[in-house]
Amino acid sequence: MTRIKRGYIARKRRTKIRLFTSSFRGAHSRLTRTISQQKIKALVSANRDRDRKKRGFRGLWIHRINAIIGKNKKKTIQ
Repeated sequence: MTRIKRGYIARKRRTKIRLFTSSFRGAHSRLTRTISQQKIKALVSANRDRDRKKRGFRGLWIHRINAIIGKNKKKTIQ
């Protein structure tokens, strides 16, 4: 049985990951093992920070609503 080299498939997989991390600095965009670790870390951070952004905006909306309610109360009192 002949030996089958899987270089093309492995290279294709690595280049797909490299495209994702092309903007990262240093080894994070060059070394395969580090690239895969940074990709996981980036996706985890993105997911977590989306939730944090929603939380921040929710707080902002509450502040704005309270400010408007406060202005309306002052107008009705006068």
